[in-house]
Order: sequence, then structure tokens, then C-alpha cells
Amino acid sequence: MNPDRRAVLAAGAAMAGAAMAAAAMTGAAVPHARAAEADGPLRMRPIPSSGETIPVVGIGTSRRYDTDPAGPGVEPLRETVARFVALGGRVVDTAPDYGRAEEVLGAVFAGSDLRGKVFLCGKVAAQGREAGQAQIERSFRRMGTDRIDLIAVHNLIDPDAQLPLLREMKAAGRIRYLGATTWAERQYADLEALMRREALDVIQVNYAVDARAAAERILPLARDRGVAVMVNVPFGRERLFNLVKGRELPPWAAEFDCATWPQFFLKYVLGNEAVTCPVPGTARVAYAEDNLGAARGRLPDEAARRRMEAYIDGL
Repeated sequence: MNPDRRAVLAAGAAMAGAAMAAAAMTGAAVPHARAAEADGPLRMRPIPSSGETIPVVGIGTSRRYDTDPAGPGVEPLRETVARFVALGGRVVDTAPDYGRAEEVLGAVFAGSDLRGKVFLCGKVAAQGREAGQAQIERSFRRMGTDRIDLIAVHNLIDPDAQLPLLREMKAAGRIRYLGATTWAERQYADLEALMRREALDVIQVNYAVDARAAAERILPLARDRGVAVMVNVPFGRERLFNLVKGRELPPWAAEFDCATWPQFFLKYVLGNEAVTCPVPGTARVAYAEDNLGAARGRLPDEAARRRMEAYIDGL
């Protein structure tokens, strides 16, 4: 993902190694041992409009998948998606304005059975029906697929034109779900109004342990309206990794089977039952493996989530 995550994970590994060595010398329990061993099935949550269940952690492709689709940078991304799927992951999220990410996913899917195992999420970010339709058709071509599981109106760009188009595509079987996205709190009032007047299957919104505004009105409304919630930037891009760099995971994180900082951040988000699936940017095999660890084991209860908030707020 980024150098900050590498630094956080490297520091965590070093601290865990030191703790294990000390435990071996003294006979003490190893911190986070239970969390490290949490290898059960992935937690699943339903899309309320259909009842279909999906794993609760996905892959986002913003920035890190913007590379030459014919270049050497594709291979580690192919390996990442393949490992993610092998471990039970399914949800992969992209957008036409993520640079060349759609083309890269087309290259990742080509010559393999990955496309059939992935719950593929796309977006439309265009003004007007004609422009939206052209953009969507380009997305189908770029990704080499005849069906996209979900297409959402990106950043609430012209939903009055795009949602009727998406409904026609859903009726024709070209997409299975439709929705809307934002990552900016300034759009929350518009998103709330859209959720109240339109039947959406899915929304995507920003939400993190240090960015909790969505929990005030958007997430409760999604629960009440039967709308699935995908979460973008659950790590605040680099923000949260910068905040905890060089810090050891608090020992009480083991109480909800948490072994790393990325799992800490994801489990906080998943502790809100209105959330269906965060989609953190994931461009390395090690990150896919680590992120999916948050989909296993226990989640923090409300008391633990308040403790997590207080800890992060205090840094």
C-alpha cells in the first residue's frame, strides 16, 4: 500500500518478535497470541436488498492499481488478487477515474478464473445519461467482462441521470446492484436526501476510527432503509498509519482477536453492524492476508470501540 503501512507492520513484527522471545525466556503468555492464531472462516454480512452475503473485507484499487496494464507492475497485483480470493475474499472495488485501474483489473482477470470468483464493484462518474452510458460501456471493455456486480454513482455526480440508466442495466441483467458513493462529509446531506428518495442497494462512504461523522446519520439511515454500506479509506489513506507509527498495539486489542494496526482500524469499522464491507487499498499479498485477518475472530463491542476511539483521539 504505502511506506507508512510498511513501517507500521515492520515495527509491529519486531515488537511481536521481542515479546515472543521474552515469553520464551520467562514462560509468560505471548501478547496477541490468540489474535495471531485466529484463522477461522471469514465473517460474512448480507446485502439487505437481496440477502446475498459477502465477506466483510474487500480490496480497493484507487491509486495503487494505476499502472501500465502491460507492464511489470501488474504481476504483484495479480498475485494479490489471487491470494485474496484463495483466502475467501471476493469484493474488489474500482472506478473509471482511478487512472488505469480498470485496465489493470482486466489484465489481472485475463487468462484466469478470477473474474468468476470476484464480486466486482464499479462506478459511473459522468454528467448526463449519454456520457454515463459511454463511460460504463468503456468500463465493461476495460475489465473484459459482460457483467459488473455493482455500479454506483460516484461522488453523487448527476444521480438523476445515472440512476435510471443503472436501473435499466439491472433489469437487463448487466449489473446486479446499484448505489451511490461519497468520500466527503460535505456531501452527507445530499447523500442522506438521495437515500430517502431512491431505492439503493449499496452506498459507499468514508468512515474510520478518527473520522466518525458517518455514524451519526448516514449509517443509521442505511440500516433503517436496508442499504448495504461499503467503507472507503478505513485507514484514512496514510493518516492513521502516520498516527501510530512506532507504537505497539495496545495489549487489550487481543480481546477482539486483533494482531496488527490495520486489523485494529478495520475491526473498529466492522464493529458498527451497519457496515457491510470496507474496501481498503490493497496492492500486496501481505496486506491482503493481514486485512482479511480483520474478517476473522471477534469484533470489538461498543465499550471496546469507545476505548479504541479514546486511544486514537489521545495520540
